[in-house]
Amino acid sequence: MVDMINELDGKVAIVTGSARNIGRVTAEELARAGAALVINSVQAKELCEEVVEGILSSGGKAIPFMADVRDPDAVNAMAAAAVKEFGGIDILIHNAAVRNNTSFEDMDFETFSTTVDISIYGMFHLAKAVIPSMKERDGGVIVGVGGMSSTRGTRTRSHTMAAKMGLNALVRGLALDLAPYNIRANQVVVGTYDTVRENNPSSAPRAALNLSANTIPLGRLGIPQDMADLIRFVVGPGAAYITGQTIHSNGGAFLNL
Repeated sequence: MVDMINELDGKVAIVTGSARNIGRVTAEELARAGAALVINSVQAKELCEEVVEGILSSGGKAIPFMADVRDPDAVNAMAAAAVKEFGGIDILIHNAAVRNNTSFEDMDFETFSTTVDISIYGMFHLAKAVIPSMKERDGGVIVGVGGMSSTRGTRTRSHTMAAKMGLNALVRGLALDLAPYNIRANQVVVGTYDTVRENNPSSAPRAALNLSANTIPLGRLGIPQDMADLIRFVVGPGAAYITGQTIHSNGGAFLNL
């Protein structure tokens, strides 16, 4: 039986894109479970510091680190900071992403490549950076955060679909290659969630989100805490025999396909 109170005590987690929304709530949830956190963003420095201050004020451990996951030098520096501050790395949550709606005909290559680079190349750089420490600590957990559009299909999201399906394949490959070192890798997939999309005029309007909620069997949009709870389980000891899996949190939305 697994004790789910402070089950991550002594663990160290890096959560990319953790200044707001799902990343932030996930980081806060892992801190409540006892983990020390590296809070990451590429530009939201004040929000990262706010998350860190909240964790510290609750008795947890956390540091901010600004890094673009597309930059291997920045990613290596972030991993080094985690090892220096906390002694190692046990958990990687790759949540960073860009989200916008653009039809393929209107999409330029920069939009496509940026989306793919953050999800796939970002995970490549991150995994390369954290694996040595995980091996030294006799295991670890890597989690990629995907989106429902990659499996269900959504108009104006071909770039996101390509990025998240590529991430899914990479995570499965990591699960196979890293299993001998007791390093697990899984992908969690977000359904239609109620989150803030700042500075993104192409995000779904509130009316569209409310309409989506009516098509979800559980009758509501997901909230960041739903995903944070799932990730806490996936990285914890209760999921010790789960690797190479894709786990959806969408309120049953696939049942209405």
